[in-house]
Amino acid sequence: MLLWVSVLVLGPVSGQFAAASKPVISLHPPWTIIFKGEAVTLTCHESHFHAAEDKKWYRWYVGTEILREIPGNTIQVHDSGEYRCQIHNSPLSDGVSLTFSSAKLILQAPPSVFEGDSVTLMCRTKRNITLTRTLYKNNKALMGLDKNFSFHIKHASLKDNGEYRCTGFEATCCSVSSNTIKIQVQELFPRPVLRAHPSPATPGYPVSLTCETQLPPQKSDVQLQFGFFRDGQCLVSGSENLLKISIPSITGSKDPPYYWCEAWTVTPSVHKESQKFQISLQIPVSRPVLTISPPGARAVEGHMVTFHCQAQRGSPRIRYQFYRGDVPLGSSSAPSAGGASFSLTLTAEHSGTYSCTADNGLGVQRSQPVVLSVTVPVSHPVLTISPPGARAVEGHMVTFHCQAQRGSPRIQYQFYRGDVPLGSSSAPSAGGASFSLTLTAEHSGTYSCTADNGFGPQRSDAKSLSVTVPASRPVLTLRTPRTRAMVGDMMELHCEAQRGSPPILYRFYHENVILGSSSAPSGGGVSFSLSLTAEHSGNYACEADNRLGAQRSEAASLSVTVPASRPVLTLKAPRTRAAVGDMMELRCEVQRGSPPILYQFYHKNVILGSDSDPSGGGASFNLSLTAEHSGNYSCEADNGLGPQRSKAVPLSVTVPASRPVLTLRAPGAQAFPGDTVELRCEAQSGSPPILYWFYHEDVTLGSSSAPSGGGASFNLSLTAEHSGNYSCEADNGLGPQRSEAVPLSVSGLTGSRSGPVATGVAGGLLSVVGLVVVALLLYCRLLRRAGGRTTSDPSRSPSDADPQEPTYYNVPGWVELQPVYSNVNPKGGDVVYSEVRTIQQGNRRAGKTRGLDFGRASGLHPFCRSEQTRHRATHARVTGFLHLCPPALLGSLAPPSRPHSPSLTDSLGRA
Repeated sequence: MLLWVSVLVLGPVSGQFAAASKPVISLHPPWTIIFKGEAVTLTCHESHFHAAEDKKWYRWYVGTEILREIPGNTIQVHDSGEYRCQIHNSPLSDGVSLTFSSAKLILQAPPSVFEGDSVTLMCRTKRNITLTRTLYKNNKALMGLDKNFSFHIKHASLKDNGEYRCTGFEATCCSVSSNTIKIQVQELFPRPVLRAHPSPATPGYPVSLTCETQLPPQKSDVQLQFGFFRDGQCLVSGSENLLKISIPSITGSKDPPYYWCEAWTVTPSVHKESQKFQISLQIPVSRPVLTISPPGARAVEGHMVTFHCQAQRGSPRIRYQFYRGDVPLGSSSAPSAGGASFSLTLTAEHSGTYSCTADNGLGVQRSQPVVLSVTVPVSHPVLTISPPGARAVEGHMVTFHCQAQRGSPRIQYQFYRGDVPLGSSSAPSAGGASFSLTLTAEHSGTYSCTADNGFGPQRSDAKSLSVTVPASRPVLTLRTPRTRAMVGDMMELHCEAQRGSPPILYRFYHENVILGSSSAPSGGGVSFSLSLTAEHSGNYACEADNRLGAQRSEAASLSVTVPASRPVLTLKAPRTRAAVGDMMELRCEVQRGSPPILYQFYHKNVILGSDSDPSGGGASFNLSLTAEHSGNYSCEADNGLGPQRSKAVPLSVTVPASRPVLTLRAPGAQAFPGDTVELRCEAQSGSPPILYWFYHEDVTLGSSSAPSGGGASFNLSLTAEHSGNYSCEADNGLGPQRSEAVPLSVSGLTGSRSGPVATGVAGGLLSVVGLVVVALLLYCRLLRRAGGRTTSDPSRSPSDADPQEPTYYNVPGWVELQPVYSNVNPKGGDVVYSEVRTIQQGNRRAGKTRGLDFGRASGLHPFCRSEQTRHRATHARVTGFLHLCPPALLGSLAPPSRPHSPSLTDSLGRA
């Protein structure tokens, strides 16, 4: 079977001739995709134009290259490519693309399908490959593959268009898919056309009717049948497409008949019908009819009207002419009986009487006249506002005036705000209409008006009216990031007027001093930011002004909290050096900080107390000083924004010097001229440095300083004039303290201290001392047996309750017991005062000294001891002293290691 693949040559169909020049290639087998190793035979079919030539050659091409040139029209190929053929000097045929595939599965179909064709689709596999195969159309599975895996379409139609493919499943492997083929069913032959010759026809003469259509070269073997019809009646049918008939004369108002033809195939059945038409005849025109569209005697200026002139009878070609009055407007020739038209864009001047004529060469016919009245629609109205200006003040009255410059009366005017109608007015003439309005804030907007005279309203351009509302009294809002505004915070001042037309200019004030301004171009409020300092406390206000008078807000108060600065601690004492017992004031004060401020006072980081300052200025704390209050002091200030501590302030509490004790230290038991006496002055308590002054009969001898405490000494080389009372003063800047007076008697002998008398006296004194010592030992033993207390009983020692008031007669001594003598005989008379002290070092108690006075050492009766003390303090005469104390005691006054003093001997002799 040969398959035609290209419709290139139009040949005669039942006597009809169509020219075609390209050859056509057919395939055998009729597939464009085949397996490799198979062969396809190509046949080049010549057109009728070349069929009459005797000598022919056939040239074959693959792509653009010549494959071969042979005398025959067939060739067998095995390679993929696009093949063309050429016969002699003919044009190249259309290309045929062949694909030799190595796939396991291919789908084969004819390359072209015509309506009514019987089509076979072949799903093939390679040899020795067994697959279960399924055919798909537009990805939907189709049933009906036969044992040869072919799918048949008996009569192809448009419903068979689509994309086809097949798939196969190999039991031991997997699924494979074939190539996709797109089938497009082509028209077998076009709709036939019925033609008459001659045209127009003359009644009573024959006319030939031809039914024309075309078959593609691939279907040149298809036989067509033809039928001719008139007003539904079949005139003839058969294989001929030509019919000769005689047209009868047409008279009266009878319409000419309609003719058509039909063409169809016998097998398969494809049937098509031509359009119906009337055979034109040579007939004189009848009187034409003029119509105007759109219909109506009134037309609107600017609209397009069409004048249509048509004669109901008359052979074409008919020439139509249009007139306004007797003035020709235009002409048109109509090749058929449809009439002619003339269009016109109307103006006011086009009102009048119109007519038309028809002429086909057999006589001119004029239509009846038609009157046309052109109505002028209103022009685009103009809206004006008075008083002029786009801005008006609330409460004022404005007048809107709407006027159309052109338009047929009567005109209806309508006023709008936006799309809301406000009012209307009718104007019998061209003067326009007006509308008045008392303005409120809500009347701002866009205004327009319409003008309508029955041919559609015309709207004016929109006019904007802004009703200016004076700014209301604004509200000022202060916004801070925390409840209490603090230095360094960024504060936002927001000013907003609830009413007022934009733009509004806002100004911000602090204590009537302008801070800045900002504009709100579209209404609402504005903000102003301010970084706070301490100076920003006070009243704030803002103004809103939209050029209709400024409005000021109420004042808003702001207190800017200043964090407490580092405080300064001041210690205030009543004197330059703080002393024990002074009342000291601790004053803590900050240079900056918002009240209330809580102050806390510290001594060595131990809190002493606190005080609040509700209005600023600092706080004080009073402290009665003791020796333990020396050290570092500080204070803290806190106003809720974090405590600040001052620098540490050191304080040294000065302890006043206590009453000093003066001790005279001579080389022997008795002082003689030439001896060096050490005057030792010491205060038991007192802050250093201490300055010691030494006095003889209130005459200053000298001074010495103790930078780190303790006592001081002063050495004195004795002369006879140095007898008398000695004292010392201790002063550490808090007032001098004077010791008790200590008498000293300097012996007047300056020669040899040996001699018989001295020897005798010394022997006597030693005897007396021995007896005294024995008596003391016996007395102490009797006291222990009787349950009494010894001389070392602490109850007999001076009281140490007050460390600042030492017992002056208890004085530190040396490690060894060393006698210290003080003899005073200021006038050389009978007043004798003698004292012997033993000073022991290394057995002190808490900075106090322990001594042994005369009465205690000799075991005197308490009354005797008290009298001894009284007489010693008042420098009692020796007679009184001897009367109170046993005489044997006097002998013990002379130390055993020193020679007998003449003055002491004389005194004893007088006694």
